[in-house]
Amino acid sequence: MAHGCWRPALALVLVLLGTYAQAPSSRHMDDFIEAVRRVEAGALGSGPLAVLRRLRGAAGLDDAFVRHFLGNVSDVPRLDASLSGYLRAAVRHRVTEDGREEGVALTPDGTTVALAPLLLGIEAGFLARAAGRARGLYQLTLARAPDGAALLGPDGCWDSVASPRVFTLLGGPSAALTAARVNGGVDGVVLGTEVSAEGRRPLLLSGLLAEYYARRPESAGADAAPRLLGRRRRENFGGLVAPPALARQVVKAAALRRRLTGRSKMAAEEKKQLAASATEAMKEFVRQYVDCPPIIPRCMWGARPYRGTPTNLTLPLSFMFIHHTSTPGDPCLTFERCAADMRSMQRFHQEDRGWDDIGYSFVAGSDGYIYEGRGWLWQGAHTLGHNSVGYGVSFIGDYGAAVPSQHSMGLVRDRLASCAVGGGRLVSDFVLQGHRQVVSTSCPGDALYEEIRGWEHYGEVKKGK
Repeated sequence: MAHGCWRPALALVLVLLGTYAQAPSSRHMDDFIEAVRRVEAGALGSGPLAVLRRLRGAAGLDDAFVRHFLGNVSDVPRLDASLSGYLRAAVRHRVTEDGREEGVALTPDGTTVALAPLLLGIEAGFLARAAGRARGLYQLTLARAPDGAALLGPDGCWDSVASPRVFTLLGGPSAALTAARVNGGVDGVVLGTEVSAEGRRPLLLSGLLAEYYARRPESAGADAAPRLLGRRRRENFGGLVAPPALARQVVKAAALRRRLTGRSKMAAEEKKQLAASATEAMKEFVRQYVDCPPIIPRCMWGARPYRGTPTNLTLPLSFMFIHHTSTPGDPCLTFERCAADMRSMQRFHQEDRGWDDIGYSFVAGSDGYIYEGRGWLWQGAHTLGHNSVGYGVSFIGDYGAAVPSQHSMGLVRDRLASCAVGGGRLVSDFVLQGHRQVVSTSCPGDALYEEIRGWEHYGEVKKGK
């Protein structure tokens, strides 16, 4: 190699290594991707599989179950102590006795992802591409519940969205399958399937992650989002796997784990009972993580506490009332903007109007997410005289002349409504109305009101009833 080519390449490596000499302490996905770039810089010429093996070795993801599908990593080169320590802390997943969930990262879209199942799924995908057949994709990502079919667990809150370090589960410690663990597993399946496909352009691991968890510009709303994007994980996952197939993978994972630990083979009756349990668990899993829309919890958008004592709703309710915020008047297209709009509305409702909290039950952004207001259980302050009988769902923006994004309308029309019915929060024959139908107001705007008149469950009801 000529010296003129070699020296710039060496200089680039030194710059990269120097830039990331100190491993980050933040648990943001951007910081994790920078650590992956550092591993790649130290493995120039190696493909994604070699980098993934180094990550797995540093993180200690090398038990018998993982080795069965992905092979041993005892022979991979060691990383420097600082980077290795960061990766072990960032990737190894566990829930502590005080309710902290470790091994998770905050993504730019405001959701939290467990890194271990994400990386294992991607490695299984690259290995399938190299070997010509897929092995263990679902078992490594979503079918490793401790008891074969564990209950679904909670979401959580970060100590800081700007510099996340500690993630605490809502409701304390949980042995169940947490929301972050599911998100990581789903993303592992989606990306593992993507990279295993023939004809998929080769991409560095850091590039794949950066592309999938990209920070979207303010000008790019949900309708303009590419197919392969983290905020679309539920739609993408729903198109990949059927619940019966995933239930079978749960049984296979339990049987394999038993064999690898030297225990006796699972009896036919025990396997039958586990299969029945897994099938039932899959129904709730699909409802919660495929059929229902992704909802950003209050703690993630920075909600102030409720003032006073909330009034609990008596479920199921009979109505869903559609609103627009009018102010803010523009759609919010990113998590940062939508979260800021939620805080602004809550301040206005609490300080200017004297309400206990933000009035709406839920709010739809144009970033691909629903934001929790008063939620499923607390009575709102959205539709005067009707707050006890229905949920108030608002779209951020003024929709007098134009409608919200097609994606955000679909989240409310198709997924939030069916989620409410499936979860016993709305009656199956609920009535959907615009705010103006029961209160003297222009809300939800002329364009949006004309739109919802064509929605299923829309109903004409006289004012005052």
